[in-house]
Amino acid sequence: MSVTPVSDEELVARAQAGDQESFNQLVNRWERPIYALAYRTLGREDDARDVVQEAFLRAFRGLKGFKGQAKFSSWLYRITLNLCRDWMRRNRRAPLVQVPEGEDATDMAEQIPSPAESVEVLVARREMSAAVAKAMAELPEEQRTAILMKEFHGLTFQEIAEALDCPLSTVKTRLYQGLTVLRRRLERQQADEASLRRASWQGTR
Repeated sequence: MSVTPVSDEELVARAQAGDQESFNQLVNRWERPIYALAYRTLGREDDARDVVQEAFLRAFRGLKGFKGQAKFSSWLYRITLNLCRDWMRRNRRAPLVQVPEGEDATDMAEQIPSPAESVEVLVARREMSAAVAKAMAELPEEQRTAILMKEFHGLTFQEIAEALDCPLSTVKTRLYQGLTVLRRRLERQQADEASLRRASWQGTR
């Protein structure tokens, strides 16, 4: 007989009533997605782990004041993103967008996206080639964050709006603009690569 998982809302209510184990279950449930967001935003494992630890600490301390106006996960994403922004400002570093764990970055660097394949499909396949990583890192923070949360974490527009505390229309605009810029840059990179290959081939004749 299958057991229906306890909802986030129920676990939050129990944790607010003082049940430490319920909060631990929330941590276990959301630790990996939160780490993935921090890692893809900062690009450094140690820094991502530090951010995750601080995010859950802040969530625990602020749980009494959480009113449930947004989903718990959206609230947690917002805390994490704010911590990532603070970290980047404090360390004066540009964000990095890393290839997924288990993928070979050298092999990915050789994969030039086809112009017939949309950026949405390329990103949704989670194949962060060197070309995509470079183009993503050059995007404005708002657009990059929208793409990460929608295409890599599978959040709905409403969930992203709650996490970023902005209107739904703003999220859609950021995503559309970011994907448009990505597409143009990847097409330009592909054209440059093709020109270099032609020049190299002609030079060997």
